[in-house]
Amino acid sequence: MKAGIVGLPNVGKSTLFNCLSNAKAQSANFPFCTIEPNIGVVNVPDTRLQKLEELVVPERVLPATVEIVDIAGLVKGASKGEGLGNQFLGNIRETDAILHVLRCFDNENIVHVDGSVNPVRDKETIDIELQLKDLETVDKKLEKVKRAAKTGNKEAQKEEAVLLKIKQGLETGTSVRALDINIDDRAEFVKPLQFITDKPVMYVCNVDEDAATTGNAYVEQVKAAVANENAEVIFLAVGTEADITELESYEERQMFLEDLGLTEPGSAKLIRGAYKLLNLETYFTAGVKEVRAWTIPVGATAPQAAGVIHTDFEKGFIRAEVIAYNDFVSFGSEAKVKEAGKMRVEGKEYIVKDGDVMHFRFNV
Repeated sequence: MKAGIVGLPNVGKSTLFNCLSNAKAQSANFPFCTIEPNIGVVNVPDTRLQKLEELVVPERVLPATVEIVDIAGLVKGASKGEGLGNQFLGNIRETDAILHVLRCFDNENIVHVDGSVNPVRDKETIDIELQLKDLETVDKKLEKVKRAAKTGNKEAQKEEAVLLKIKQGLETGTSVRALDINIDDRAEFVKPLQFITDKPVMYVCNVDEDAATTGNAYVEQVKAAVANENAEVIFLAVGTEADITELESYEERQMFLEDLGLTEPGSAKLIRGAYKLLNLETYFTAGVKEVRAWTIPVGATAPQAAGVIHTDFEKGFIRAEVIAYNDFVSFGSEAKVKEAGKMRVEGKEYIVKDGDVMHFRFNV
């Protein structure tokens, strides 16, 4: 599962990517600097992991991770192959969620491809290109489905109705994710087509240092523009975040944050947001050798969660011993949780809850 950072050229995408991954993607004041998509595996900040580390004192600690992809800047006409259009659209199609970076600061020294700062216009520029590409997809599919629908095939007629609704929405500037389509039809007819505008999106407003804690008028404009999209909007000062990551020690970084009035880097909030956007959650294993956060999709069963560690664990699953995170912390150790009768034994049907501390029994 990976989230792709998108936006117009020069809005701060590569700088943000560098902050998130510390993989130094080239960053420069001109378009198309990032030509091949850079991929970074980013640790997901989680205070629960630190608490488990304090209690268990393991030999090593491994956080959950999420993949972030830095994709080349898109321009008007991308859907027709302008700029790096086709490559951009191919790269974005391979991601599972979109982090859409919008420039929300004024700076005469940084070129804007359209000559002025207007984040709502910038958002619409990219939306239109993505919608045009999705329109191509729906038109191609409709050609095939209409032929089957004419023969009286009921399933094809049902699919045709859904596709026509999508086509009409895209033609009037509505992304697929914002259309009112029931959950069964989405699963059967929409999801297999991998529409770009159906991917979940978070808008990342790149502000200057003065607006790092409160946002600014540009951010409010973005919030108003996306109110009907059911999308999250966050703001962070990407240039300032880059300065923070350059500092050597944790103490220096904390002092810098305190001076700005922040309790944590904005990038930490963004990474957690991306994790949630991808519909992921975390369970833990905790022993003296290792305390580790494991990533699972929301709704995973105990055997599926076990399979993330090793496929043999899923194949030979017998049961899971489960401790709620809050119980582990309040009792202070696995032994004390057992004494208090708070450890549960769960079977194959158990749906794992975010934060569960688990131990699997299996037989291969």
